[in-house]
Amino acid sequence: MGTDNVTNITTAPQPDGLDGVKKTVQMVALVLYCVIFMAGTLGNGVVIYVTGCRMKRTVHSVWFLNLALADFIFTAFLIFKIISISRAHQWQFGQFMCKLFHFVSLVNMFASVFLLTAISLDRCLSIWVVVWAHNKRTVRKAQVICVVIWMTAAVCSTPDVTFRHLRVRKEKIEDKFYCSYFVTTPLWILYMFRFVMGFLIPFLVILVSYVAIGVRTGRMQTTRKQRSRRIIFAIIVAFFICWLPLHIIHIIDVNAMTNPELEKIVEIGGPLAHSLAFLNSCLNPILYVFMCDEFQKKIKQSICFVLESALAEDHLSLMSSRSLSSHFSRVTRMSDSTAPVERQGTSTSLNSEESKVVITVERERETGSTD
Repeated sequence: MGTDNVTNITTAPQPDGLDGVKKTVQMVALVLYCVIFMAGTLGNGVVIYVTGCRMKRTVHSVWFLNLALADFIFTAFLIFKIISISRAHQWQFGQFMCKLFHFVSLVNMFASVFLLTAISLDRCLSIWVVVWAHNKRTVRKAQVICVVIWMTAAVCSTPDVTFRHLRVRKEKIEDKFYCSYFVTTPLWILYMFRFVMGFLIPFLVILVSYVAIGVRTGRMQTTRKQRSRRIIFAIIVAFFICWLPLHIIHIIDVNAMTNPELEKIVEIGGPLAHSLAFLNSCLNPILYVFMCDEFQKKIKQSICFVLESALAEDHLSLMSSRSLSSHFSRVTRMSDSTAPVERQGTSTSLNSEESKVVITVERERETGSTD
């Protein structure tokens, strides 16, 4: 997503008050980035697992899986920006990672926005053209559309990355490296292209789609209608608030080249605008997935399955220990009960042997007296 580590690095002295505000904003942005990194990877990871492994493959699950994948990859790569900001925007990962990081970020920005647009159109068509959607909407077509979206996002991201390079600032102690644009980069063209393709057109499509959905759902029952309107309102407002400030900062950044006073706005508002844009990757699982009844059912089943498995293992181990102890106790009781029988059998055999000897002696006596 539109991440500009350092476009222009100025060496002009700043007032102490402005330096304090900048440090505070950078610290707040750094904390927000860390929270977004953890929450985004966790939330989108859960969505990837449930939609990819637990849910039946449908058109909606294909949309949600690709959307979560785009947000997950972006939030995972956010660790590079966190490290860079913690080192005063210095880039320690080399030229290749400088280009790769921004390419991956922009690809996932465009892919996420395009997928949100596709989801909005799909929902609108599903409600307004029910018969056509039932006959034409297939999983295969959704997968093909997702491939086209990813390819389009890669094409839209390529021009921006070609102007990225690793800039070196000579210092007395050690040189400092920054991942930034070339001086001759046509920033106005890049930013306007990103604004039109990554915000204006998708936002208008999403707005029209959900307004049409709202008109259609107005005929539903009261409770369901209110819930649908709240979800629609939350989706439109979240997209607008998360992305518009970043594009405004980009436009101000271009004008700051001729008006140094605007540079203060970019330095203070830039990190906060980026934080809002990054926050959209955490909100997407909540707005588009966790509000889905089927997804909630599947994730509850997954959690219950994990808990049941863990408890079943504990139960089996407990039962095995109990059965083992009961087995030993039964063996002990059996040995104790058979001991008197064995002794009794031994004494009986001895008595029988003695009686046999007595009978033999008496018979010999009788034979001797007869003779």
